Amino acid sequence: GHKAKPYQRKDVEAELEIAEEVAGEAVPRPPVVTIMGHVDHGKTSLLDYIRKSKVAEGEAGGITQHIGAYHVETGHGGITFLDTPGHAAFTAMRARGAQVTDVVILVVAADDGVMPQTVEAIQHAKAAGVPIIVAINKIDKPEADPDRVTNELAQHEVIPEAWGGDTIFVPVSAKTGQGIDDLLDAILLQAEVLELKAPREGPARGVVIEASLDKGRGPVATILVQQGTLKRGDMLLAGTEYGRVRAMFNERGQQVQHAGPSMPVQVLGLSGVPNAGDEAMVVADERKAREVAEARREKLRESKLATQQAAKLEAFFAQRQEGEVVTLNVILKADVQGSVEALRDALQKISTEDAKVNVIAAAVGGIRESDVVLASASNAIIIGFNVRADAAARRAAEEAGVEIRYYSVIYEAIDDVKAALSGMLSPEVREEIIGLAEVKEVFRSSKFGAVAGCVVVEGVVKRGNPIRVLRDDVVIYEGELESLRHYKEDVQEVRAGSECGIAVKGYNDIKPGDQIEVYERYEVQREL
Repeated sequence: GHKAKPYQRKDVEAELEIAEEVAGEAVPRPPVVTIMGHVDHGKTSLLDYIRKSKVAEGEAGGITQHIGAYHVETGHGGITFLDTPGHAAFTAMRARGAQVTDVVILVVAADDGVMPQTVEAIQHAKAAGVPIIVAINKIDKPEADPDRVTNELAQHEVIPEAWGGDTIFVPVSAKTGQGIDDLLDAILLQAEVLELKAPREGPARGVVIEASLDKGRGPVATILVQQGTLKRGDMLLAGTEYGRVRAMFNERGQQVQHAGPSMPVQVLGLSGVPNAGDEAMVVADERKAREVAEARREKLRESKLATQQAAKLEAFFAQRQEGEVVTLNVILKADVQGSVEALRDALQKISTEDAKVNVIAAAVGGIRESDVVLASASNAIIIGFNVRADAAARRAAEEAGVEIRYYSVIYEAIDDVKAALSGMLSPEVREEIIGLAEVKEVFRSSKFGAVAGCVVVEGVVKRGNPIRVLRDDVVIYEGELESLRHYKEDVQEVRAGSECGIAVKGYNDIKPGDQIEVYERYEVQREL
């Protein structure tokens, strides 16, 4: 008689942690820097200037491969720059728990000042707890106004040392090279304060910066080594992929045999393409690598199901433990600055002894994918006040399980959040958006005034329901339909994919590109 042994899924991760512990003595390592800032404020040209000026003369080709990270040697030490596209990648890595960056360089154009993406970058850096160095770029332009930039940044609590703050401000020009050496010195100074160290000996661990499928070479991943040394021939596990390191290249496309802490290398030999932000580590053998990769794939399938229930306002109350202070993270988007401030203040006031509201970002405008990425990384809900999420943001929210709530009355938003904090859930009146039509053209009729020729893009447009007019995902009018026509006849409803003519009661300022949203209100019982 054989005894059946119950199969236990060993915690392969925990075993791995113990087995691969890097034991060497920690030695100083170069800082890893991410350059962030508004679209055309000169992030790329700044990085290009630094790279060109620091690549030793006479190096063959000097052609830069785009690998997402660059290491430069200055007179005083090395610096690694991450060239991440925007802050989305930065936050996606944070969401996966990868703290990659030591210092953020915030590039602000001296002739343009603080822009929405500048503010976003500040929020991301602060949320990650990373020190900021401000590079005021384009200082060579006659209309450059660095004082204005300093004043605007101070409003977002980025205060220069000269004013008693703790942020280094460096005026630079990526065009003439003015101030670039000062900037590099500032980075190294900040690095000294941070006392960055990592063991150099032992098996490598690090993080995937970017990865892609290359036609000729197969899966290619840029790995930033964080500790230990990565060598050719190592068995590398990266996220749910693994393989033996066939070859490694630096950012100049030259083969290298090994890479130590803070060094970025492009690695060939993985079985598939890992995700940016995935942890990479060297393991003993292929059997171990395969076992962990498979366990992770399984876990990924399970966590996909779990995330869909993650950041719901309802779930928030369920997570509360006795005597524990809970925090509800909120991202706020509204139609005008006044609403942003009023809502932010009101939300922050309703915190109680054991529950507090933390508004991690608040801004004017529609809800974008970057808001959802930040919400997902910070386990936050998004409140839209008279604004809507665009299609990309809605898709991202669905995938990540981020909850977006829309309001048009401040106290309703406050009541809902209060209710969630105190555990009294579900407001009495809910509303559900049932249809969305896009305005293609507008013509005048003697009977109704402006009539919008529309295509119904989602759901169903019903004649008797209340509507809102949206422009750039911001609500500009609330009201009801005067008439709804399909071709020449009056109809009660029009479904997705069909065209219709819509007249909004008492509103004639409708323009092509606007959207008309149809919703219904219904009552729900409060749950206790």
